[in-house]
Amino acid sequence: MARLIPFTPGEYFHIYNRGTNKMEIFLDFSDYDRFQKLLYTANSKETSKYSGIKSQDILPVWSVERGETLVDIGAYTTMPNHFHLLIRSKNEKDTALFLQRILGSYSKYFNVKNNRTGTLFQGRSKAKHIVGDKYLKYNYTYIHLNIVKLIQNNWKEVGLKDIERTKEYLKNYKYSSFLDYSGANRQEGKILNKEAFPKYFEASESFEKEIKEFLNYGNEINSIPGMERMENNI
Repeated sequence: MARLIPFTPGEYFHIYNRGTNKMEIFLDFSDYDRFQKLLYTANSKETSKYSGIKSQDILPVWSVERGETLVDIGAYTTMPNHFHLLIRSKNEKDTALFLQRILGSYSKYFNVKNNRTGTLFQGRSKAKHIVGDKYLKYNYTYIHLNIVKLIQNNWKEVGLKDIERTKEYLKNYKYSSFLDYSGANRQEGKILNKEAFPKYFEASESFEKEIKEFLNYGNEINSIPGMERMENNI
């Protein structure tokens, strides 16, 4: 079955998927860590870089020379029952292969670890074609601030109850690329290829300013075309 939205080369896409029946797919640190490492190792035209991964471990990972990547990753976040990716497609085949790898490899790992069988993700990953500079820039904010729902689910509708607590929560959340845009120097930063994306947040100060504005006016994020529809699907 052909994808409704083709992964046109050089175009940007927001990819997301969740656990089947909204089940949690990341249960502890090792699960989040595993998925982050897959975002790095599976993103390679050298199939051996991911096919030899053991069910319980991936070592060493961050020192692996991947060669040419399948897609460019600009941002991501993982939450208990779903994930978001911002990517730049190189071509239809490689993008589809990358998504197949991360879903397939993670599903196998999760099922073995938890002694379960069956489908883990809710079908094929959803894809939104990002058209327009404003839409692309706001996707960074949407993806990175999605995790605020974990401490206040209705923050976009009624505003934050405790903005300082929220800022602290964001600074300590390791399972997204938020820290990589906030100036942190960590191994997970290798997942991203910022050079393939516009320099919206070349300085961490500009990223922090953008985040602060949206935290203060959370309802504005739903004014972006397509965001509200996507929110209802997660």
